[in-house]
Amino acid sequence: MLRFYKGSILFTLVCLGLGAWYGWELHGTMSGMLGLLWIVFVLSILEISLSFDNAVVNATVLQEMDEVWQRRFLTWGMVIAVFGMRIVFPLAIVAIAAGLGPVDAVQLSLNDPKRYEEIVSSAHVGIAGFGGAFLAMVGLTFFFDSDKEVHWIHWLESRLSRFSSIKALEIALLLIVFYLISLLLDDAEALTFMVAGTMGLVSFIAVEAIGTIMEMREEAHRAAGAVVRSGLGGFLYLNVLDASFSFDGVIGAFALSNNMIVIALGLSIGAMFVRSMTIMLVQKGTLAEYRYLEHGAFWAIIALGGIMLASARFHIPEAITGLIGAALIGLSLWWSVRHNRKEHQAAA
Repeated sequence: MLRFYKGSILFTLVCLGLGAWYGWELHGTMSGMLGLLWIVFVLSILEISLSFDNAVVNATVLQEMDEVWQRRFLTWGMVIAVFGMRIVFPLAIVAIAAGLGPVDAVQLSLNDPKRYEEIVSSAHVGIAGFGGAFLAMVGLTFFFDSDKEVHWIHWLESRLSRFSSIKALEIALLLIVFYLISLLLDDAEALTFMVAGTMGLVSFIAVEAIGTIMEMREEAHRAAGAVVRSGLGGFLYLNVLDASFSFDGVIGAFALSNNMIVIALGLSIGAMFVRSMTIMLVQKGTLAEYRYLEHGAFWAIIALGGIMLASARFHIPEAITGLIGAALIGLSLWWSVRHNRKEHQAAA
C-alpha cells in the first residue's frame, strides 16, 4: 500500500516545508506559521474528499491505457493539475476579468488577496456552466450505453441503457437543464451560463472525438501487425475531467483562505494523493473486484455536475457536495461487497 503513496508523501513534506517557510516570512511568529500550515492541511483534506469519485473514474480510463501513459498522467498530468488549475487558472480569470496582464494579476493575488478572491468568485457562473456541463456529460455517457450489461440501480440504469439508441438524447436533456437554469438568472448571467455550458459540451465532444481518432489509428496499426498504443485521447480526456473536478475545490478553497500560495499548496497536496489513489485502484484491480464501484462514482459525477449547474443560481456548501459523492461511492462499495458475499455463498 505504501509504495503507491511514497511520491505523495514526499510531495506533501515539500509543500509543508514551503508552507512553514512562507508562514514564518508572512507572520514572523510560530502561531502564525502553524495556523497557515493548518489551513494547508485542511485544504488538502477538502480536495481529497471532493475528488475520490474523480480517482475512481480516472481509474476506469487508465486501466485501458498502457503503463507509459499511466506514468505520463501521473507526472505531466500532475504538472497540469497543480500549476495549471490551482495557480494559472485562477490568475487567468483575474487577468481576463480585470483586464490585467499576467504580472499584474500575480501582484494583485499577493498584495490584495481580498480583491483577487472577489474577481475569481465573480466568474463562478461561467465556471459552473462549463464544469457542470462537462461532468454531466461524462456521467450520462456512462449510463446511456447500449452495451452496458452490469447495472447497479437496475430499474433506472437498464432504462437509460435502452434509451441510448436515441441519438444525442443526453445532450438534449442537458440543454433543457441549461435553459431552465438560465431562466432563474438575469440576462447577462444567463448568456454567460449558456455560452459556458455550450463550450463545456463542445469540449466533451472534442475530447471524445480525439479519443475516437486515436483508437482508429491504433486499430489500423494493429491490423498492420504493429503494436502501438498512444493513449493520447485518454490522457486529454483525463486532464479535462480533472480540470472540471477541480473547479469546485478552487472556488471552495476561498472559504478558508484567499491567499493564492496557501490555496495552491493545500489543493496540490490533495491532487497528488488523488493521483496516487488512481494508480492504486488500477494496479490492484479494485474496480474489477468491486462490481458496482464505478457505477457509484459516475452517479457521483452526475450529482456533482448537477450541483455545479445549480450553483449558478443557488449557494450549495462544498460539504454537501463531498458528502453526496462519498455516500454514493460508499453505497456502491457496500453493494459490491454484498454481491461478492452472495456469489461466494452460492458457490460454496
